[in-house]
Amino acid sequence: MVLLETNLNQPRKFRYEIEGLRAVAALLVAVYHIWLGNVSGGVDVFFIVSGFLITTSLLKRMERYNKIDVLDFIIGLAKRLFPMAFLVLFSVTIACIIWLPQVRWDQTIQEILASAFYFQNWQLAFNAVDYLAQNNEASPVQHFWALSLQGQFYIIWPIVIFGTAYLVKSIFKKTFKQSLVMMLFTVFTLSFIYSIYSTYTNQAWAYFNTFARVWEFSMGGIVAVLASHIVLRKTLSFVLGWVGLVAIISCGIVIQVSTVFPGYAALWPTLGGVFIILAGVSGGKYGVHRILTSKPLLKFGSISYAFYLWHWPVLTFYFIISGNETVSIAHGIVLILLSMFLSYFSTKLIEKPVRSLKVPNKNWKTVSLILAFMLPVVILTNTWSFTVEKQHTQLASAVMTDEYPGAMALLYDNQDGIYTGDAPVKPSPIQARQDLPKVYEDGCHQNQTDTNVIECIYGETENAKYTVALVGGSHSAHWLSALEEIAISESIKILSYTKSACRFTTGDDMTESCLEWNNNLIDTLIDNKPDLIFTTADVGNRKNNVVPEGFIEQWEKLNEAGLKVFAIRDNPWFGFDVPSCVEEKGEDSLECTKEREDVLSSISAWEKLDNPPPNVYYADLNDYICDDEYCKPVIGNVLVYRDAHHLTATYARTLAPMLKTPLIDALQSK
Repeated sequence: MVLLETNLNQPRKFRYEIEGLRAVAALLVAVYHIWLGNVSGGVDVFFIVSGFLITTSLLKRMERYNKIDVLDFIIGLAKRLFPMAFLVLFSVTIACIIWLPQVRWDQTIQEILASAFYFQNWQLAFNAVDYLAQNNEASPVQHFWALSLQGQFYIIWPIVIFGTAYLVKSIFKKTFKQSLVMMLFTVFTLSFIYSIYSTYTNQAWAYFNTFARVWEFSMGGIVAVLASHIVLRKTLSFVLGWVGLVAIISCGIVIQVSTVFPGYAALWPTLGGVFIILAGVSGGKYGVHRILTSKPLLKFGSISYAFYLWHWPVLTFYFIISGNETVSIAHGIVLILLSMFLSYFSTKLIEKPVRSLKVPNKNWKTVSLILAFMLPVVILTNTWSFTVEKQHTQLASAVMTDEYPGAMALLYDNQDGIYTGDAPVKPSPIQARQDLPKVYEDGCHQNQTDTNVIECIYGETENAKYTVALVGGSHSAHWLSALEEIAISESIKILSYTKSACRFTTGDDMTESCLEWNNNLIDTLIDNKPDLIFTTADVGNRKNNVVPEGFIEQWEKLNEAGLKVFAIRDNPWFGFDVPSCVEEKGEDSLECTKEREDVLSSISAWEKLDNPPPNVYYADLNDYICDDEYCKPVIGNVLVYRDAHHLTATYARTLAPMLKTPLIDALQSK
């Protein structure tokens, strides 16, 4: 509890136009999500409004009580936010267990727990720079990132106020209000500069980053402090109000919000929100407030928080259940009406009763009641997570038998007892995402931003006959499981040097981090002098079907150092998530199968080279990933892909017998 003095004596009044503004922002978010498949900038308007309202609330508390009771402030917010948030989370968790494809369970469990504890924006930020997570589909709770960020703001803002109060007494020789404006401008400036920088250098990370977004709340806070000193003439209020509304509505059409925010581009909707707040109700007979304070918008504004929470899972499950990829006008209207229905009744039956709860001098009872909403979500999600983890453990301990020959089924054409008939697919779709080579769990697969070369050793580590260096990106890494199988019998030490989204190349189609890592890797290889460097020979999804020049340049550098290269042809890319398709359509479905000629050229990129580097030994094992006509999702009862183009570790292990011969030949050659 902190005592603060203030001269704020404004009459307290409800800003009806802001309630209407919240309604517009919520509708924009839904409309853009449903019909345009885009982001509107409406969330940024919510941030401005939150900054304005929370700062106003804190200042009002100081005016009324000459102090801020932090616990009471937090409890008040929790009473307003928690019941609805956890009702939606609990409902969505049940719906996910019933309808969500199992291959998406891991990701969704993580996001539900992150949402429950208000750090989902950071979960998504880390996923944005995590190669494994970049192909994740939007979960039914992904929109909780904005609530998580707001929750963090609600914790940060009292600290800002306390810091200002301290500085008023100890350093600043100004009034509290003047000091607060200085503090908010400082927070705004630092956050805005960081936002511009981080958006330029790593936009995906910045989008969900709290520190790159605080300036939006600060802008609303500055307006809250200065609003009483700003008196606009009717004409200016009229112009600002309408300019603000047009800016907010048009933002998502003019700007690709999801790819350029939250840097300076986010000024578009945030300034629009500021203009409307400043214009207030002074725009005259035709001012924008006449629309924003209309009964339909005010009624909708009162449920806009619930509507935001409900609309996204309703839309997500529409796609899952219907199988549609777009939403018609009629279906979209139904989705909006359903979201409104859920919002109205959940607000009326849950949120309002809890918010109006009065427990004088019994804060612990109120806290207990609020936390009771969290408990079912946490218990249900952790129980669900335990079930999923049990299946992952079963995969890790599974021993391949004759029922699971994988690639061997193609080698022997299902003869000689090598294939014994039907058996459940391994890994199952729920296990597929976790069926990874060891480098991921061991932290040996370098992330996309760091340039240091990480070395991990596998296979025979003591008295190795040969040393093989595995280098490149994830399409090199997924061969580790096969190499490990060979290393056991052939006494091979494996040095792993791999990096997310980074091929072994000098090509300018890679990031600066990747190119620098490649330079460092060349030095490491020349210093260590392995007997063979294992990497990919081409890129499976390239339509031009050529060996990239950057690959050849790296191989030539190794040739100059007297080092040999084993280049393996890349596997076919399916273009859709294979485990999801198998789960939904079945392993024998033609929808989950590709014709070989569509994804695998009969003439390889390597065969087109006029003068292949003399130190490179080439291998093509795609005859054991596809048969003569088709590339199937399941071969020999083993799921081939863990996503659209990466081999499962289980299937890679079954390729070891076919890989062994060319690998040993390359090692023994002179």
